[in-house]
Amino acid sequence: MDKFKLEERLDRIENLLLGVKEVLTFDEACDYSGISKSYLYKLTSSENIPHSKPNGKKIFFNTRKLNEWLLRNERMSKKEYQK
Repeated sequence: MDKFKLEERLDRIENLLLGVKEVLTFDEACDYSGISKSYLYKLTSSENIPHSKPNGKKIFFNTRKLNEWLLRNERMSKKEYQK
């Protein structure tokens, strides 16, 4: 297996493991959600996304609350709407 494929597999495994954690760091939350660092900073500074700053510096995210926030504006499919 070449180096690129191995690194790609490791990245996928790390991302799967993030789903098991209850609390995510800022960088982990970016990877988990697919949100860029700059946009996530903007969301936290404007208090538009649930997060914690226990010592006033480092930012942490509760995985359950982050999932709820990510799925908050769910749209129905055409099939669901027709039912």
